[in-house]
Amino acid sequence: MKVMIIGGFLGSGKTTTILRISRQLSNAGKKTAIIVNEIGEIGLDGDILTSPGIVTEELTSGCICCTLRISMQYTLQTLEEEYEPDIVIIEPTGIAFPGQIREEIETMELSELSFAPVVTLVDPGRFGTEAKEIPKFIENQIREAEILCINKIDITPTETILAVEKMLCEINSAARILKFSAKHEDENFEKLFLQLAVPGFKKPSEEKKNSVELSEVSAYSVLYTLGPQYLSPEGSKQFIEENLRKIQNEIREINSEFVGHVKLSMKLYESTAKGSVTSPTEVPQIELIQTGESEKAELRLLSAVTKVPKNKLIEIVESTLEENLGKSGIVFEKEIQEHEYNTGNHIEHEKEQICRVNILKDMKT
Repeated sequence: MKVMIIGGFLGSGKTTTILRISRQLSNAGKKTAIIVNEIGEIGLDGDILTSPGIVTEELTSGCICCTLRISMQYTLQTLEEEYEPDIVIIEPTGIAFPGQIREEIETMELSELSFAPVVTLVDPGRFGTEAKEIPKFIENQIREAEILCINKIDITPTETILAVEKMLCEINSAARILKFSAKHEDENFEKLFLQLAVPGFKKPSEEKKNSVELSEVSAYSVLYTLGPQYLSPEGSKQFIEENLRKIQNEIREINSEFVGHVKLSMKLYESTAKGSVTSPTEVPQIELIQTGESEKAELRLLSAVTKVPKNKLIEIVESTLEENLGKSGIVFEKEIQEHEYNTGNHIEHEKEQICRVNILKDMKT
């Protein structure tokens, strides 16, 4: 079983990149499994990554490099026993330390284990081009990578790309640097696919870090089930954009330079509108995905931002969504509310997490 760890900060394009890679692997006849780790209690990307021949598992409410180690071990062992994948792709949270994840996996009793080079994705438009401007936990992600990928080159000025490349070289001169847009499966992206076929190597161990504490990120996620409503697919896109703009504006009033990611999706009966913002000034990126018939409509939000108090983030998110759902005449019910993260009780939380893992169910579907 070969493990691919594809990390990067919130909004760097991990999900899009993994979607491309997993489809190529599946088309090549490789049995592929994906483990998606979200810091919030609600997962948003698992359904998008799941497709015929690909099993996807979501681990939520913590980070697998430090607070969800037991859940990751249980999931990997069950995948190996029940699904026997050729490749397991791990998408960590945007605050995780990929090298630490590899070290944890190496201690597990998994047979015939190998690793692809550790990948860290970078959105060049997100940060300054000086190493001293990079938050410490993101600097660690860059240092631990064997391959550094500068993503979104189709929407980033050339001078910014070159400056970011120089900065990455200063932090991690040993890493290979690739430049592409994950939205386009061209020769630039194909280089990443080829590099992942090369064996990775183990870097010297460092002191274990708690990514949640080091990042100073507040995270909150929520799920609303929606009653009968008459929003069109285009109407759902507009709803997503309006809510993201309002949340973005209110977060910006607290932290004018917030680093983070807010993702919002509205699943109707035959389509899903998804949107995200990753900075205080970015125009929300919205897409509409056609899906098969769904038994229920729902609204999901995941937010993880720096230097915004957790209680204030919850207030912004819930007041915005509930006010606008009401104005739209949509009946709604909040189903899940995230619990406050507590390093003292993460073992109990992991036991709850394990109870939610059901690989056999996914395999049958």
